[in-house]
Amino acid sequence: MAQMTMNMTGMDMQTLFRPIRPDLEAFDRRMTQCLRSDSTLISAVARHILASRGKRLRPALMFLLARSSGRYSRLLLDVAQAIELIHTATLLHDDVVDESDFRRGQDTVNARWTNLVSVLMGDFLFTRAFRVLVETDSPDLIKAISAATQRVSYGELRQIEEVGNYNLSEAEYIRIISDKTASLFSISCESGAILKKAPPTVRKRFRDLGENVGIAFQIADDLLDYVGKSDTIGKPPGADLQQGKVTIPLIYALSRVSRKTRAEMMRLLVRPIPKSAANRILAFVFEQGGIEYGYRTARGYADRAAAVVASFPRNKYSLALQGLVEFSVARNK
Repeated sequence: MAQMTMNMTGMDMQTLFRPIRPDLEAFDRRMTQCLRSDSTLISAVARHILASRGKRLRPALMFLLARSSGRYSRLLLDVAQAIELIHTATLLHDDVVDESDFRRGQDTVNARWTNLVSVLMGDFLFTRAFRVLVETDSPDLIKAISAATQRVSYGELRQIEEVGNYNLSEAEYIRIISDKTASLFSISCESGAILKKAPPTVRKRFRDLGENVGIAFQIADDLLDYVGKSDTIGKPPGADLQQGKVTIPLIYALSRVSRKTRAEMMRLLVRPIPKSAANRILAFVFEQGGIEYGYRTARGYADRAAAVVASFPRNKYSLALQGLVEFSVARNK
């Protein structure tokens, strides 16, 4: 598949973000302003959230794609802010559902305060997001982001529904992560085309680009539960496995073995999983090629996104965008 050539050796996020540094700096200011409040509690939680901001992949994708394709709009700052607020809200709710105590190298909001504060702060961020979106005065954009937000909620519910289901198919796994993760990547990429009233074919190309990056990103993220280190991934390795989350390495490994071996592994997949059993499961996944298969699958989705980027004029924005697509599968969190 055609791709732009780019040497990723030594490439870091600051280098990739350099062409859109003014956009991201303006975005950061907007986020800080948006989360200011007269409430002591809201201000404290907001400072905590801002102190552990993520990699800003969704706004970076949005700005790089819009500038690469000549579809930049000043309203994209509002859109990026709204989507990041929605994303952060889902993380606050996720941490309550997963009973997580640690994220991005610091205590979660529910661990520092309470589950109630985390849920209500998430609700607050959702309402702030849609208040910002209303200001864009774009019904098409609001409709598209509302649909993407609904997909996120649906994907989260489906993931909960399938906890401990070790018969989950790869196709259904992909559908779940498409909804819960890729949906916000997808709408981030489509937003510039919506605001510039691009033809439906262009909107679909941009939407599909984001969807493929999001799927690749989530598969690579799920693989870190098997190969990551706690000081770099921000949570203990094996946390997803302990929670009964079924992801692509295990799905593939279980699909390759006899009924007898599968039954033996299923007896180990009880919660909480003892350390000796967890080590055996990890070895089993490696032996059956689950990790390699996961990376190959993520690479396939990233390549689809890269093919779209390769059709853009070669400039600093498209080169950085190509690097960001590569990062979705090659990163070390």
